[in-house]
Amino acid sequence: MHPRLAADLDRLPQLLDATRHRAGVLLDGLDEQPVRPAQKEPEAAEPPEHGAGFQAALDEFTARWEPGLSASAGPRYLGFVTGGVTPAALAGDWLTSTVDQSPNSSLDAAGQHLEHETVAWLRGFFGLSDAHEGTFVSGATMSNTVGLAVAREWLGERLGVSVADAGVGALGRVRVLSGSPHSSIAKGLSILGVGRGALVPVATLPDREAVDLAALEEALRAADGPCVVVANAGTVNTVDFDDLRAVAALRERYDFWLHVDAAFGAFAALSPDHAHLVDGLELADSVCVDLHKWLNVPYDSAVQFTRRRDLQARVFQNAAAYLGPLGENPDFVHLTPENSRRLRALAAWFTLRAYGRDGHREIVERCVSCARALGEAVEELPGLRLLAPVRLNVVCFTFTEEPTAERLAALADAVADEVFLTPTVYAGLPALRAAFSNWRTTESDTRRIVDALRRAL
Repeated sequence: MHPRLAADLDRLPQLLDATRHRAGVLLDGLDEQPVRPAQKEPEAAEPPEHGAGFQAALDEFTARWEPGLSASAGPRYLGFVTGGVTPAALAGDWLTSTVDQSPNSSLDAAGQHLEHETVAWLRGFFGLSDAHEGTFVSGATMSNTVGLAVAREWLGERLGVSVADAGVGALGRVRVLSGSPHSSIAKGLSILGVGRGALVPVATLPDREAVDLAALEEALRAADGPCVVVANAGTVNTVDFDDLRAVAALRERYDFWLHVDAAFGAFAALSPDHAHLVDGLELADSVCVDLHKWLNVPYDSAVQFTRRRDLQARVFQNAAAYLGPLGENPDFVHLTPENSRRLRALAAWFTLRAYGRDGHREIVERCVSCARALGEAVEELPGLRLLAPVRLNVVCFTFTEEPTAERLAALADAVADEVFLTPTVYAGLPALRAAFSNWRTTESDTRRIVDALRRAL
């Protein structure tokens, strides 16, 4: 054994304690450190020919890289839709690396069993049916892409061909209809060879991001054959929801696969006051839910559900004897693009077991309350205005006058020590988004954000 490896193995408990201490320092400082520090990129180092050992690597990381890291795990990082890491999820993630399991094969099945249990818990949380079988993937983009891949195979089934065998050319023209699709939908269609041009925009309701049902029906009529509908359960800018039950009802007259992008909106199901927003989610043929958002587990983690696991296995089946047979209950290796991956489900299992439905409901409701408080404050701050009602956990706002991208970027920079906001465009206007999804965020954080905005205006 290399002498550095041997030395680190001998001292592994002490070195892990040093790492735990470093992690504790980072976490303890989240409330007060700059949310987005202004730190220059360190000068590039030469590739190490001779290793320095664990402790030296930890020391160098602490000195060179740690000062530039954002407080993305903290309570006022409101960019994108970024959760943090609950204490139990952190423990689960550390143990994921410790046990280093792959859940993809029943030839070594413990991890696969744990993932099945975790998926079943999540299915119940989101009100899906027992027919919705799920698998863990890396994030919402991959979850949407897998759902669209199954939809692509369904289109082939309607035409009497297998796209997995014959290729996407066997489909002819494909139509994917959606009112306010996330950018990952077009990306997924590109990956799948269907093409971004297959995405047909459908009109939305006035001053909304929710699809206009009459316009959707007209688009379905014009499609004149099987197609795919992508519905939204929580849009990026305003967390708007399509009427999922009404969209699904259109299948009585038109032939389409219903995929629902519920990346973070699915978590509305945990709150009695907001569960109506996802009414009808259980009618979807495939569903995307991103767990490293509101479940507050570490990157990367999402889950993908579908009613047609047989079609999913037809797309992703892998022909290698050492990976195990396809069978009636396919191993995960036959259900996603990855032949190998870490046991992503463990961090989710830990936080679900530790805090249950009621604990995660409280996180959702607290985030919604904080978002509404910020929305009310924005309406009162001179010079700012809300662009949409705060429906759930995102506040979308801009300047009342001269709302240019440059001015908004300057405002975001001015408050970056206290809060991280991301730019967007809504209804043709440049804007800023504040997305509340971190388990640490409280009313006091909202007050600090409001004070920072007030000082910067």
